[in-house]
This record gives sequence, C-alpha cells and structure tokens, in this order.
Amino acid sequence: PAFESVEEAQAALDAWVREYNSVRPHQALDMQSPADRFAPVPEEERAVLGLRVPGVLGLVPQQRTPAADRAPAEAEPAPAPVPGVMRVDEAGAVEFERVVPASGNLQVAGKQFWLGPSRAGLTVTFWADTRMIHVLIAGARIKTVRSHLSVVDLGRLAARGGRAAGPPPLPAGDSDGAAFEVDRVVNNSGLVGLGGHQVLAAEILGGRQVGVRIDDETLSFFDPSSRELLRVRPNPLSGEEVRRLRGLRPAGPPPRPRVEPVRVQRKVSAVGTVMVCRQTVSLGRPYAGQTVTVHVSDTTITVDLDGQIRVIRRTTDVPVRNVKANKPHKISDVV
Repeated sequence: PAFESVEEAQAALDAWVREYNSVRPHQALDMQSPADRFAPVPEEERAVLGLRVPGVLGLVPQQRTPAADRAPAEAEPAPAPVPGVMRVDEAGAVEFERVVPASGNLQVAGKQFWLGPSRAGLTVTFWADTRMIHVLIAGARIKTVRSHLSVVDLGRLAARGGRAAGPPPLPAGDSDGAAFEVDRVVNNSGLVGLGGHQVLAAEILGGRQVGVRIDDETLSFFDPSSRELLRVRPNPLSGEEVRRLRGLRPAGPPPRPRVEPVRVQRKVSAVGTVMVCRQTVSLGRPYAGQTVTVHVSDTTITVDLDGQIRVIRRTTDVPVRNVKANKPHKISDVV
C-alpha cells in the first residue's frame, strides 16, 4: 500500500514486527511466537548483569604432570569448584529469575507458564526441583505445578544464572501441629466457603467433596480417599478464623500430586480438530463428528484413534477444566 509519509510507513512496519514477534504463531516454534521463546532484560538491569559461568566451567582442572613424572602413589588432586557455580551432578533445588514477555506466556525448559499480559515486564522467581516448581513475584508464591525437570535440566538452569535454592516456599506445618484439615463440598462455581471467605478451588471440581489442608500460607485441596493433591491456593484466613472452622482436625500426611494423565473426551470438529486445554490438536477430517478419548499429562496430549495412539507435544500450561465431550444444556435450552 502507498503511504503518505515516512512516519506512517514506519508505524505500519512497527505494527507488523510486533505481530510477527509477539502474536503470530510459528510452525517451526511449535506454534509459539518468538516472544514466547525469549525473555527480554529491562534496560535498567543490563548495566548490572554479572558474568555467568557455563556449567562446563564449573570445575577448574588442576595442572597435571606427565604420568611418567609422577610417583606411583601420588594421589590425584581434587578439582576445585568455582564459587557460586553448581555442578550438574550436584544440582538440587534451583532458583532463577525470568522476565515475563509481552504475551504473558513464559517458557522454561520446554514448558510454558501462563502469567498473563498484565504481568508483562515483571521479574518472576522460579523455585524448582525434580518434584515441584513454584513461581513467585516479589516473594509471594503465585503458582505451583508438578515439575517436568530432570537433574540435567536443573544443572543447565543453574549454569545459566541459577543458584542453589533454599527450602521450598511452602510451610512445612507437620512437626509443630500448625497444619489442620477440614472437609468441604465445592459449589458449581468452583468455590469453597471457609471462615466467611469464598476460596476458588477449581471449576472442574464443582460438586465434588474435597479435603482442605490449611497451612500458614497455603490451602491444599485434595481427594479425601486417596489424598491426591488437586489444587494449591493462597490462604486468606487468619489464625482465629482457622480455629473457628467447622469440622477442624489435625492434618494428616501432606497430599501428593497425581502422576497419571487426566483422561478427557472431545468431539472432533467439522474440520478435524479438537480443543484440549486451549491447544488445538489436528486429527484430520475423516474423524469429524467422532468422540475421542484424550489423555492429558504435563508435557503431552495422547489421543486414541481407532486403536492407534497419537502423541502430541503439549504447548500450553492451562489446566483441564472440561472432562466430557459435550457441555450440559442450560435450562433455557430445554423445551
């Protein structure tokens, strides 16, 4: 198109660059945008960025002499580690920072963490080990998910500016009797009433009885029969409100997250796709109208198609909200 001025042309070019880098999905990037893959560093932090030592330099080799010049009983000197750098084979829990991109979708080691565009530009802290990942902003934990990281992944994160982490940002509450439990039923909106507060558990838990473990800072919703961890939320209750709760009892063992994939059903659209956790999965037009079974894990989406298993890499961090293929009818839809 023709532009009337250089400024108008520059504005159009800038808009195209923003769409290409932050909005338009790229097939080569697993349908992500380039902005999802890179975390910009604020200008005020660039001048104070320290030197990051690669993991392969975590050990400083000692000067060796030829084998013929060494006495047979000479002991090999122990390598001296570089201070502040973790070795890959010693990596435990790791803490590191990332900046939320404009899209609000932050990626760490192949997994996406949806934080929303409203948090774009904020620096978030990750506490991670091989079991759990906690996300914190300004010291407050905002999200906890099961970890997809291996020991090698943690070593790489440590080598890229991470550091050895302290204890997890969750209160223990087991040895001093500070943790309690109650049983509640989640309403149709996914809320639970506790001490005059309406606390969001999850919409998918609507109508279900759950146990609630109450620690100083967190509420852990779990299945009462299996003690499977379902959701973790911040605790809005004061100590006095906790003591007045109906059915309060001392807490049992901490609930643990389930490792098996979540099983859901989806109906294939007319163009041969299904939507799972806000991720579009293409199955092909021959399956249009069929209801398929989908197994959703933290990293993969597995579809059972006429006895054939198709595994798709998961690209979102959105939890499962709908298990059935069809939503229930509203009252207004019933004649």
